[in-house]
Amino acid sequence: MKNLQRKEKSEKKEEGYKSLLIWQKSILLNTLIFEVTKTFPYEERLGITSQIRRSAVSIPSNIAEGFGRMSKKSLSAFLKIALGSVYELETQILISKTQGFVRMLRILVI
Repeated sequence: MKNLQRKEKSEKKEEGYKSLLIWQKSILLNTLIFEVTKTFPYEERLGITSQIRRSAVSIPSNIAEGFGRMSKKSLSAFLKIALGSVYELETQILISKTQGFVRMLRILVI
């Protein structure tokens, strides 16, 4: 759980899950995902665009929920769910690339 670095212990109590570096990075990832998917075809807004956004949103959501359960066992379980969402998101981005919705350069940024 090296990715669960905290800013400072004093901030931990005040910020909770928001102090987790992995949560912060997943929020940044969401910003990038929403920016990239804005350029997807209109007819895909209920298709791959929606799936990609839901997968991306699931990542920080599961991290936050696991942290809120207040046990290492629950946090570990929810981190595994978040990791599954990462794999799901990666697959959807690769599918989008094969369909010509996103360029490889934009994928590398993500």
